Amino acid sequence: MARKKLIIGSIVVVGVLAVASFGLRGRGDKGVGVRLEPTARRDLVATVTASGKIKPQTKVDISADITGRIIELPVHEGQFVKKGDLLLRIDPSTFEAAVARAEAGLASAQASAIQSEANREQAERAAKRAKELKAQNPNLISDEQLEQADTQFRVAAAVALSAQRQVDQARAGLQEARDQLAKTVLRSPMAGQVTRVAVEEGEVAVPGTFSRETGLLLTVSDLSIIQVNVQVDETDVVRLSLGDSAEITIDAFPDTTFTGRVTKIAQSAVRLISAAAGADRAVDYDVEVTLDNPPPDIRPDLSATAKMVTATRDSALAIPIIALTVREHTAMSTETAPRDTTKGNRETEGVFVVQNGTAQFRPVKVGIAGEEHFEVLSGLAAGDTIVAGPYQAIRDLKDSSRVRPIKTDGQARRTAS
Repeated sequence: MARKKLIIGSIVVVGVLAVASFGLRGRGDKGVGVRLEPTARRDLVATVTASGKIKPQTKVDISADITGRIIELPVHEGQFVKKGDLLLRIDPSTFEAAVARAEAGLASAQASAIQSEANREQAERAAKRAKELKAQNPNLISDEQLEQADTQFRVAAAVALSAQRQVDQARAGLQEARDQLAKTVLRSPMAGQVTRVAVEEGEVAVPGTFSRETGLLLTVSDLSIIQVNVQVDETDVVRLSLGDSAEITIDAFPDTTFTGRVTKIAQSAVRLISAAAGADRAVDYDVEVTLDNPPPDIRPDLSATAKMVTATRDSALAIPIIALTVREHTAMSTETAPRDTTKGNRETEGVFVVQNGTAQFRPVKVGIAGEEHFEVLSGLAAGDTIVAGPYQAIRDLKDSSRVRPIKTDGQARRTAS
């Protein structure tokens, strides 16, 4: 009886092990669950996206060239002004006194010049008479007297010339004083809108010699031409060209998309140094995008995002971006391994092509990148079935692995409906 139980137990254990082994083989034969997708032709648009600020194409920061107290400020932010309109007036009393002092100095210099010119003329006549007497009778005037008369004439001429130069100096001083007085009145250099008033009446205006922000009084902007100033990374700026079209979204206008063109690409970089010690420097370039039809109530410094189109492809053979991976691959020829130009195993970009349930790695050469797809230049044909996801499966997938298709959430919902 005990022997019979032992035999029956052995049979049960063998059966269980056989079922488990069969189950494991069955699951192994099914392969890795992946999402399959046939290569197809699509319209692709390559873009570069960057964020920045709205700014007018033309704006003028008004600052003072002199120091003085502001006694009149007739404009306010948002006010439209014409060229030549009064923006600000500085107390002119000190500069008016300087003009009066310069005018008096000029009058005094002119009087001295008149006197010096009269002395010169008198000395000239005396020297002339001495020469005439000497010519008539050498005994009437000595050689010493003749030399003295000539010397007095030359001295008088020099004094007269010096007096005239003093007149010129006094006249220049007067012009300088008048220019300083004129700088007490600041007028708009162009037609536009006052977009910033940084001072109040009664404050002291100072020249912005050492600090532009300290000397800033007002800003006048021409809002008829609006731009977005963005900073583009060095890896993307090389793909941009003047005239590239762009879509602009402005945070203040969330339901509207504006169009524009790339109108300026900086030739020198703006270097931003990370706060972390020893961190690499990020190199960005200023890019300006001009809006075609800006909204009438737009303001400077609004946050905006520009999506600039760098290239387009109509009906290009495409693969999902997630499908492109890198593997070590033995280069056979430039046709089968476009990115591998030397013999031996090197990391090569490619995709897994599925045939009869087996995934084979195939090198491909890609072109532009759209929102979700790469353009395929070589290595695939339309209709080839490739592994298009998920990411974890593609990352771990080996060459010649068995795969089985899985349904995505969208496919499952469509099947259920």
